[in-house]
Parts: sequence; structure tokens; C-alpha cells
Amino acid sequence: MLFFTQCFGAVLDLIHLRFQHYKAKRVFSAAGQLVCVVNPTHSLKYAATRCAAAQASTEQGILPPCHHHEAVHDPQVVPCTCPLFSCPWEGHLEVVVSHLRQTHRISILQGAEIVFLATDMHLPAPTDWIIMHSCLGHQFLLVLRKQEKYEGHPQFFATMMLIGTPSQANNFTYRLELNRNQRRLKWEATPRSILECVDSVISDGDCLVLNTSLAQLFSDNGSLAIGIAITTSKVHSSEAEM
Repeated sequence: MLFFTQCFGAVLDLIHLRFQHYKAKRVFSAAGQLVCVVNPTHSLKYAATRCAAAQASTEQGILPPCHHHEAVHDPQVVPCTCPLFSCPWEGHLEVVVSHLRQTHRISILQGAEIVFLATDMHLPAPTDWIIMHSCLGHQFLLVLRKQEKYEGHPQFFATMMLIGTPSQANNFTYRLELNRNQRRLKWEATPRSILECVDSVISDGDCLVLNTSLAQLFSDNGSLAIGIAITTSKVHSSEAEM
């Protein structure tokens, strides 16, 4: 009887989750937007030390030794940029996307405007929601993180990283938008390069920051929908026209 009760409860939870996903997809699809449902993953690392060392090496012009992909002409070698796991992989920027997809199973969605639907926002920190976004001939990494910046006070941090160099990142502008119950919140900025550590971007606060109460205002049954739009910057566009 206990086994039947547990199984029945699990089936009901699954049906409820599927219904919520279907409802959200139907709403956003009606608006002509692609929807990607992203499940949470508990972060298994804190890579501040490794990121600081990588940034120091880059600033000094010293790159970590490359053990893979010697045939790629891009001289920039970076460690694994996945913020979820401690991964010893190193490689060139040109193969970061394939590494994230094949090794860490991070999904990629194409389109100028998409909706990032993060589920299970109630889970304890630290928790991450991650997806890659292919747009305008480049790939971006969107990271939503629930983290306690102060003990007992979890916050949500959302940022967009270009899988490319800082000079390439300056050519783009990204917008994150929350819209629910006649409330709208927008964050617009230049994406940071993946060569910069995600942890550093979050600790600097150079991203969309939501406290728990604000996140609840925009969430629907434990899911948070974030509209994403990427455009070329005005400076880049004017240079292209010239």
C-alpha cells in the first residue's frame, strides 16, 4: 500500500509538471517565442580560486599549456567554462561549445528571441540553471544561479556570457526580461566574455539580481520565465554600415 501511495504521488507530480510546462509553452508560443524548459542542477564546485588564477594568467599574457586541439589556429586556451562541475579539460575557444554539449550535456537553442523557463525555483542554494543560446553567428551561455550572497538570504543572479573574446562580446547587447501580472522588469547590458569567470561576474553584481520576494512576484508555480533577446550593439552596427 505504501509503495502504491508513493508511486501514485510521483505520477501526480509528473503530470502536474508536464501540465505547467505545456501551459507555459502554449502562452509563449502564441507570442511567437521559442521556449526552453531548463531543469535545475546543484552546483558541485566553487571555482573562484581557479578562475582567479586563470584571469591572472590571461592578464600577464601567460596561457595555460594546451594539451588538446593543436590544429586549431586560435592561440587562446581556456579551462572548462561549465560552472557546475570541476572539470580538468582545457582547450581553445573554438571547441568550448562542443565540449559543453558532449561532456556536460548542456542544451543549445537557436533564435534571436527565446524564453528561458527555469523550474523548481524553491530548491535550496546553490543551484544553477544553464543553457547555450546560438544567435547572430555566435554562441552564448546563459547562467541563472541561486546563491546565498549573505547567509540565510538567497538571491538569484542571471547573466549572459559570450563564448568568445572580450572584443567580440563588445559587439553585442543582451536583454533579460521578466513579465508577469502587469509587472515588467528588464536588464540590458553588454555580455561578458567566457574568458571571464562566471563567479566573478556574479560576485561583482554585473548581472540581473533578484531577491527571493522579487523572484516570487514573477514566478508561476515555482517556475521563472526569462525572455532573452540578443542584438548587435549600435557602435558595431554603425561601423558595419560605414
